[in-house]
Amino acid sequence: MKNKVAALFQQSFGAEPAIITRAPGRIEFIGNHTDYNGGTVLGAAVDGALWVAVSPRTDGRRRWRSGLSDTVVETGGELVKLKGDSSWINYPQGVIDAMGAHGLDLPGGFDYAVESDLPVGAGLSSSAAIELSSALAFLELTQQKVDRETLVKIGRKAENDFVGVPCGILDQGVSGFGQKDHLVFIDCRGPDFSTVPMPGGAHFWIFNTHTKHALVDGLYEARHKECMAAAADLGVKLLADATLELFRQEVHKLSPTVAKRARHIIEEIDRVGKTIAALADQDLAAVGQHLTASHRSSQHAFENSTPELDSLVDQLTTMAGVYGARLTGGGFGGAVMALTDSRFGEAEADQVAEVYRTRWGADPQVLHMRTGDGAEVIRSHSR
Repeated sequence: MKNKVAALFQQSFGAEPAIITRAPGRIEFIGNHTDYNGGTVLGAAVDGALWVAVSPRTDGRRRWRSGLSDTVVETGGELVKLKGDSSWINYPQGVIDAMGAHGLDLPGGFDYAVESDLPVGAGLSSSAAIELSSALAFLELTQQKVDRETLVKIGRKAENDFVGVPCGILDQGVSGFGQKDHLVFIDCRGPDFSTVPMPGGAHFWIFNTHTKHALVDGLYEARHKECMAAAADLGVKLLADATLELFRQEVHKLSPTVAKRARHIIEEIDRVGKTIAALADQDLAAVGQHLTASHRSSQHAFENSTPELDSLVDQLTTMAGVYGARLTGGGFGGAVMALTDSRFGEAEADQVAEVYRTRWGADPQVLHMRTGDGAEVIRSHSR
């Protein structure tokens, strides 16, 4: 991909890029919607990534090119939200806005190209990947360094404030702190970041349904508001501060819908802790049980699953070699992650895809993912 993004830059702007950066996508391993509720979450950076190439300009112009488009888009120095096919530029523009909010020097003019081997809308957070790879590129352009915590906060602020998605720190945190053969553990109240070894022999399979995964359309925001309402009704700042005992004592104060949302979050935080204990024991069977329980809670209590996702989990959890399965990402479409051993391979994945095709009349994208390292600068001639 390094050569591919360099070639796109050369084709678009007639020169070699000065800087190349990459940031991985991520699998939300367990901890669904717990992050903005102050809870804990486990994620894995994957070996698919988004790559950014940039070079400075002296005339203040900013030119943008995506490998998914034949068009070079030009903007001036002002940050203006774009719509339609150019709306992807809002993510790196949001990064520039967030850099200013953190008191950092802003890049002037530049040429910018981006390539990706992450499927958009698959719940692998290509948005966080473009935010962190862009942030690293702009920091190199302006010859500035920040610590990893600040880098991920810049990415989150870009998405919260400029793009308008009220996500927590999960996506950017995992993309930033990822490490091969490890999961990233985040205590979102800090936020505090650490890594947890992943037992050998575990495989990730992603089944992307290509169904709608547009978080800006209000579904994500609605769940966010319901969680905040639940916390207020329970008398706590965030749902992470509520125990199951408190919830059972005070549930009568909550509407039925808000109560379901709160139950999911409080029990999901508990599942994260149990999953970490099972990982320490290298008990992947127990890990899988927690993953599947997480999905059932998303399906029935948080109601951010879809019939397509549920059918994949139903089938996967009956198959040999599958420890467990759950939706990954914000939900409302997107993808299912299955944790498997080596008995589950291409033939079994094809079988899952065929059953899905027969039922839904569409082909899921099947990805065999591995853990990967976090965001990094690949090339820099700016210094």
